[in-house]
Amino acid sequence: MTRTSGSSRRAAVSSLIGTTIEWYDFFIYGNAAALVFGPQFFPRTSTLAATLAAYGTFAVGFLARPLGGIVMGHFGDRVGRKRLLVLSLLLMGFATCAIGLLPTYAAIGVWAPVLLVLLRLAQGFGVGGEWGAAVLMSVEHAPAGRRGLFGAPQMGLPAGVILSNGVFLAVSTSMSRESFLAWGWRVPFLLSAVLIVAGLVIRLKLAESPEFTSVRARNAVVRSPLRTVLRTRPKALFLCSGASIAAPALGYLVLIYLLSYGTATLHLGSGTMLSIVLAGSVVWLVAIAVSAALSDRYGRKRVFLAGAGLTVVWAVPLFLLVDTASVPLMVLAVVIGCTGIAVMAGPQAALVADSFTAEVRYSGSSIAYQVGSVLGGALAPVAATALMAGTGTSLSVSLFMAALGLVSLISMAALAEPKPTTVKAATAVREAP
Repeated sequence: MTRTSGSSRRAAVSSLIGTTIEWYDFFIYGNAAALVFGPQFFPRTSTLAATLAAYGTFAVGFLARPLGGIVMGHFGDRVGRKRLLVLSLLLMGFATCAIGLLPTYAAIGVWAPVLLVLLRLAQGFGVGGEWGAAVLMSVEHAPAGRRGLFGAPQMGLPAGVILSNGVFLAVSTSMSRESFLAWGWRVPFLLSAVLIVAGLVIRLKLAESPEFTSVRARNAVVRSPLRTVLRTRPKALFLCSGASIAAPALGYLVLIYLLSYGTATLHLGSGTMLSIVLAGSVVWLVAIAVSAALSDRYGRKRVFLAGAGLTVVWAVPLFLLVDTASVPLMVLAVVIGCTGIAVMAGPQAALVADSFTAEVRYSGSSIAYQVGSVLGGALAPVAATALMAGTGTSLSVSLFMAALGLVSLISMAALAEPKPTTVKAATAVREAP
């Protein structure tokens, strides 16, 4: 094994592990919003209103993600990817552990939901900068011709879901429902402290991205990365944002909304629903790796478009099968749905990153991904809950899912296939003083 390949593997593995931890932090909040936060933090409202309020705090985290992408992207393009990779992990860890210690409405009244929203904003800010740093540390270390496969942080999302759902499942099934609602839900949040320490140890040992090192050596660091992106790559920024809408939105609908839908509407146990989502997440994890590898061979756009097409076609059958309340059919629905999401997510990291030059890549890729996540993922569970309540049929949710998939499909079709840059080929995009 060459020194380069060893460095590439370490960067990919460390980015994957760290991103898994951060998505674990992010998704245990989603699980708690679906199963716990309504009665614990919004008890003086109707069941529907409490659910919408809990999902609203989930959505608030997305509002801070573009800001995190802008701020951390700015410094990541100026001082390096590694420092921001560590900072994002610390911020997420602090916010997550604090949520685990937060008093409920019964203890401190209105301050409970207020503090919950503030901590969710901190989580969103942290994860907003995490994606760009983790992706670039992995992709920019990748060997030639393997940038798609080395987009390892994309696998961190389903891995984080598997970890968070597994912990929630273990905790919720090991005690009575009363104990789980009273204090057991805090355990997954407090366990984050152990994971954060492990993640920091791994990330602190990483070397800086070779492409950023080259940018700095050539004195090509730009003064205002965001302004440079808006001036030189507005079309790529717009289309990459549109292409980034469907995967997170459909992911949160399948992984978060279905938890509440299955327990409240279909009257299935929370353990059953967590197990179904867990099965889909395992398939999602594997399918990301496969589709990322295929994108190195057949092209990022071709693979991504196949996944977007599948999500559009499968949106209606997904809920038709879920509404049967038959666990095997629900597993089938979720597995195929997660496959479509994964086929989009696999090539996405390298595709979005290579749409911008190394000098402004952190800012460009972070903003594009986070804007897409906000437009799609932030409101998806809230919109699905409101659509279901307003229409009384899951068909409205299916059509909503299909529309999101279509937006990303059209955006990707209009985006030029990016050519991956290398350290030697990267050119300066210096901004005039």
